[in-house]
Amino acid sequence: QVTLVESGGGLVQAGGSLRLTCAASGRTGTGYAMGWFRQAPGKEREFVAAISRSGGSTYIVDSVKGRFTISRDNAKNAAYLQMNSLKPEDTAVYYCAGRFSPLSISSYYTRINDYTDWGQGTQVTVSS
Repeated sequence: QVTLVESGGGLVQAGGSLRLTCAASGRTGTGYAMGWFRQAPGKEREFVAAISRSGGSTYIVDSVKGRFTISRDNAKNAAYLQMNSLKPEDTAVYYCAGRFSPLSISSYYTRINDYTDWGQGTQVTVSS
């Protein structure tokens, strides 16, 4: 059983920055891949970023590439989403997701159905 808890959301002006944290508790060990998704009002949940269990492989969706960075600290069982140059269209609830990746240290996952564990979400609001 793994529990994911996001933090770091809030209200920020356009052009500002936020850093989201996803704290994982439970039996994650070193075999746990993680990702970030977001869901804006009236829209479907969409993929934002993913990181392999080792942290050596990452993938960022094109719409935020160059502005967002995903990272992790396995010693702290945490993943991070650094968001810079925020735009009003980045406004959404951001969700952390995780899954075990026992066979590959470099695999990352981009689909909602790839993940087994989800956090409760943290609201990010970007004002213009």
